[in-house]
Amino acid sequence: MGIQLQQAVTVGKYLVTQRLMGRKHVPLVLMLEPLFRCNLACSGCGKIQHPTEVLKQNLSPQQCFDAVEECGAPVVSIPGGEPLLHPQIDEIVRGLVQRKKFVYLCTNGILLEKSLNKFEPSPYLTFSVHLDGLQEQHDKCVDREGVFEKAIAAIKTAKQQGFRVTTNTTVFQDANPQEIQEFFDYLETLNLDGMMVSPGYSYDWAPDKDNFLKREQTKALFREILSPWKSGAKKWNFNHNPLFLEFLMGDQDFDCTPWGSPSYSVLGWQKPCYLLNEGHFSSYRELIDQTQWSNYGKKSGNPECADCMVHCGYEPTAATVAMQPENMGKAIGALFGG
Repeated sequence: MGIQLQQAVTVGKYLVTQRLMGRKHVPLVLMLEPLFRCNLACSGCGKIQHPTEVLKQNLSPQQCFDAVEECGAPVVSIPGGEPLLHPQIDEIVRGLVQRKKFVYLCTNGILLEKSLNKFEPSPYLTFSVHLDGLQEQHDKCVDREGVFEKAIAAIKTAKQQGFRVTTNTTVFQDANPQEIQEFFDYLETLNLDGMMVSPGYSYDWAPDKDNFLKREQTKALFREILSPWKSGAKKWNFNHNPLFLEFLMGDQDFDCTPWGSPSYSVLGWQKPCYLLNEGHFSSYRELIDQTQWSNYGKKSGNPECADCMVHCGYEPTAATVAMQPENMGKAIGALFGG
């Protein structure tokens, strides 16, 4: 089982309640970025391209809690930068768990093993470790040797200590489908609580923009990668709604839900989409009320959105579609390995 039953039930109740209240712009996952600093300089990431004065800043725990309360999303993803560099990350996580938010702390794994004593295992806390392939491929992606081995060691230790651990993989244009399949097979040996996967997205600040996927390339590549999963030959444990994986393969046609994963950082509330780097609002209410939402997503005609199939825009769509009666059987089946 990928998405745990408790989280699935909570999110389902939340979506139904929001719908009954007549709310249209419903956030599902708050992407809370307490800092942009990182101990890696990956070529596909633009976060560390911020000016030095921004990289030195941290959100305080109270700022994080206020953002979570203001937004109201049931799931909080903590990316970065590298969150484990934040001097109060344990206080932030503890406060979010106390608020019964499902927290995904995203880490490259370098500091994870030495940081585990700061945290307590909880069904509300998951460490999401970034792995883009087996050792050679991953270390190439993060531009440093030895990171894969350190991340795998941290995953094993975290699991031994009772923590929930998932992985997060970005698939780029030059990916070898067979190697990705072998990578998924390897991850299955680690007793993970799920795997997440997303196509590489066009990020203006990323140093390397040549390996980002176009829409039809994404569909063709994921059809090949996920064909054993689709046929039932492989029971890979994905931490995804199956409708999102079908979308990646071209079997579902969704539009983006740009308000589904709002982003809050030291700069404020990111104008959608965070990949476009269009500026920030000072409050979540301003984000919702002052954004022209029809300008985002493939159907908008915005050329910046034409090829994007990234999970932060389309996973919320899949979650909403899964609540429709004709799709609930598939979603429930996925929870129990069906």
